[in-house]
Amino acid sequence: MRQRIGLIVSHSSHHPTRGTSVDPGGTIGMHMNIGKLRTAAVAVTAAALTVSLAACGSAGPSNAGTSGESPTMWGLTGGNQPVLQKSIDSWNKDHPDQAIKLDFFANDAYKTKVRTAVGAGQGPTFIYGWGGGVLKSYVDAGQVADLSGFLSQNPDVKDRYLPSILKNGEINGKTYAVPNNNVQPVVLYYNKELFDKVGAQPPKTWDDLMALVPKFKAAGIAPFSLGGQSKWPDLMWLEYLVERIGGPEVFANIAANKPNAWSDPAVAQALTKIQELVDAGGFVNGFSSIAADSSADQALVYTGKAAMILQGGWIYQTIKKNAPDSITGGKISWTTFPTVSGGKGDPANVVGNPSNFWSLSSKASESQTKAAEEYIKKGMFSDENTQALIDSGAVPVVKGIDSKLAASPDKNFLTFLYGLAKNAPSFTLSWDQALSPAQGDAMLANLDQIFLKKITPQQFVDTMNATIGK
Repeated sequence: MRQRIGLIVSHSSHHPTRGTSVDPGGTIGMHMNIGKLRTAAVAVTAAALTVSLAACGSAGPSNAGTSGESPTMWGLTGGNQPVLQKSIDSWNKDHPDQAIKLDFFANDAYKTKVRTAVGAGQGPTFIYGWGGGVLKSYVDAGQVADLSGFLSQNPDVKDRYLPSILKNGEINGKTYAVPNNNVQPVVLYYNKELFDKVGAQPPKTWDDLMALVPKFKAAGIAPFSLGGQSKWPDLMWLEYLVERIGGPEVFANIAANKPNAWSDPAVAQALTKIQELVDAGGFVNGFSSIAADSSADQALVYTGKAAMILQGGWIYQTIKKNAPDSITGGKISWTTFPTVSGGKGDPANVVGNPSNFWSLSSKASESQTKAAEEYIKKGMFSDENTQALIDSGAVPVVKGIDSKLAASPDKNFLTFLYGLAKNAPSFTLSWDQALSPAQGDAMLANLDQIFLKKITPQQFVDTMNATIGK
């Protein structure tokens, strides 16, 4: 599943907060204070697209937009799908008069479908999103409801979240989205059995990483898996390399639409390193034909075809579901992204997402809105829902779950994720969601060309500078 957001969050002085919205294992307190939030200035583009999508869901057939009185909800296939399905099934059983019609879509198809539907004023009641520039485009178009009053009237809902997570649903000081699942930094997963086979250790530096490539290739193993067909997995490489080389300020300037911000030397250096890795044979053959939505990229790692994958914290849930023995048997492990020699970025900085979010359509009927608000109050993050997230291998973004995380068989991974978020001086959120839809689309299309060696780093920079403010 694709779970992302687009802002930059800086964490300053840490002090304990009761419970956790990210992850501890009981003995670790919650620390995560927000410094500054930088949101991308966004221009809205509503493209008229025709999309043919197959969906599966609960509570009857798909009811796009607000044509019926039952609230509608679109979710993503993948990691959290079973948890959300269970939550809605439970809600519908107990609240038949406020039943929610839920349908699921693969990430890439969903992003196209929802932007088109919302742009036409036909979005679902519950709009699943990532915050950032795309959320701002909805706000600017008047398509999502201001939830500030709802939170003021329901302080228990507002208080369930860590403030730093909730803050990412704000645009211009008002709340338009509330967190709905788990914290998701991007991490480097690796197959320990394959590392043992070639006598290697996980890379701590970029030089270490490059040195691993010929070792694995000589053993007939692809060094890295990559779902290049989906394009957004490519972005994780650019995000982390720019972060390690130039620090979070580089993308902060891009997100702020500063003229020629893409010309920062860190961007071209990062793109050059990506192409050097491609030239060295670092990625599995045919990576541009591998889809992340089908989880084919991660399957290459746990089946021993590839040694490593750079992906979001969310794929742990899918691996646990599809290949549980690789988790319980210790085959799959994880580490942080390597440092880059001479880089300005703090090695503790991370990229990824604090959570996914629900916005409510401003076009929903009064009864749909009331039912949706009731679900947010009583259905989301119930004890059952929170435990289901933990059992799936995720870290819910709510307070007071220390003991539950400590009791989880996945506590090693959950604690690792929590530590990444807790200790990060800055947490840079996914660029394609931070930028306006037009900029994000252009960036992914051109980054795909970088990985395929069809354009140069300078051509990428020039093209992206031309999108600033668009």
